[in-house]
Amino acid sequence: MDFTLIGIDVGTTATKATLIDGKGRELASFARPHPTDRSGPGKAEQSPQAWLDSVFAALHHFAASADLSGLAGIGLCSQVNTHVFVDGAGRPLRPAITWQDSRAAIDAALLDGQVTPERKTEWFGGPVPIDASHALSRMAFVARTEPDIWSRTRHVLLPKDFCALQLTGELASDPVAAVGLVDSAGNYVAPLLDLLPGAADRLPPLFAFHHVVGRIRPGLPCAGTPVVVGAMDAWGGMFGCGVVEDGDAMCQSGTSEIPGVVSTRVHPTPGVVLFPPYDGIRMHAAPTQAGGASLEWAAALLGRAPAELPALAATAGTGPIPFFLPHLAGERAPIWDAASRGSFARLDGGTGPAQLARAVLEGVAFSVRWAFEALEASAGRPIETVRISGGGSQSDIWCQIRADILGMRLERAEVPAAAALGAAILAGVGSGAFPSLAPAIRQLVRHDREFLPDAGKRAQYDEAFAHYQALYEALRPFNARFQSPSQR
Repeated sequence: MDFTLIGIDVGTTATKATLIDGKGRELASFARPHPTDRSGPGKAEQSPQAWLDSVFAALHHFAASADLSGLAGIGLCSQVNTHVFVDGAGRPLRPAITWQDSRAAIDAALLDGQVTPERKTEWFGGPVPIDASHALSRMAFVARTEPDIWSRTRHVLLPKDFCALQLTGELASDPVAAVGLVDSAGNYVAPLLDLLPGAADRLPPLFAFHHVVGRIRPGLPCAGTPVVVGAMDAWGGMFGCGVVEDGDAMCQSGTSEIPGVVSTRVHPTPGVVLFPPYDGIRMHAAPTQAGGASLEWAAALLGRAPAELPALAATAGTGPIPFFLPHLAGERAPIWDAASRGSFARLDGGTGPAQLARAVLEGVAFSVRWAFEALEASAGRPIETVRISGGGSQSDIWCQIRADILGMRLERAEVPAAAALGAAILAGVGSGAFPSLAPAIRQLVRHDREFLPDAGKRAQYDEAFAHYQALYEALRPFNARFQSPSQR
């Protein structure tokens, strides 16, 4: 196969891109970090122009390093529940509000209180929460705090859709990335949007992942190449780590951990995000708040590079390991508690950097186990094998800790930037290079290693997980007292 494909993922901490051939071999890659502004309580904003600059840089890099004469298409994926408010010309009116921003919690609570669990189940198939990262909460927040910006807003877009608009001049999104706004048929839920006047008019039209939005505009790198709508990073990563069939499970280990399972069985379960069906795929997901983010925080605390922490954790020995709640900015699935905060517990005089590092790795793994328990209930099936990808999957030590704590077999994707690979796969389908998703995924995705759980550690980690959950419950009333940003 002599064609090539480009996939670009506008992630939480960086824009990553891959250039692959028709057999899935990576010909070139690109990565560039972008900063997050956390200058105020609950604030987490990014510059849309920084994303766009990185997208252009990736295309220039590929054009300079490879032959793109056979380039068939470009796909985009991105972080979601991150929102860009643009005017009629597509210009950003303010920095983008990322999914980690919790300032809309008050607006979310007011909206959530107006929708019963029964209505949510009717619309979404389950009691999907309206939280601080929900698009409607974000729009309500901007309308309340920045009414001039809201009045000038023509569209509220996700990062991938903003970049596609700048690349092609065309507007489009997809129904899966609009989770919490669309029903099981993939249509916007009018009664929900009516809770905020003007919300419906500011949302983009919805198309399939592989729908061609348009072609790269003249004067830009790769001009004339078709660009497909693409998917949210969780779904791009799902495809990029080889998950597409009923019963397949994944864990994408990036800034957050995103466990998920494909299942046509639906047992509405609190805490689980149930996506609308897409091309026969029914994804149950339980995204946490701080996976790799916890590792980066701990590394800065200990004066180490994040990549050094797993090896440091391996030297912790057999003594007591503290407990760590990775709720540095609250927690999402399965508890959806914006007030919870991170905590170390059971420190003693022998606790040092190695023990703290081990506690962080285990704490993140416990948060994933809690999420997978909810997913098994929601999907109505046990999970035995998980396909893992992302930056956090590159540590053998951390993968083994996850396998032991989950009690599940892990298969690691060969390409860590799985969402970018998934975007390229979608470009392959949209360009006609592949007839559908399943054969494209089988052709383009490989796994490099498996990690088997140590049965001898099962009882130890079962007990520790129970203590982890008890720690959260014990701290919950304490943390609830500090919901106001003005409090200590």
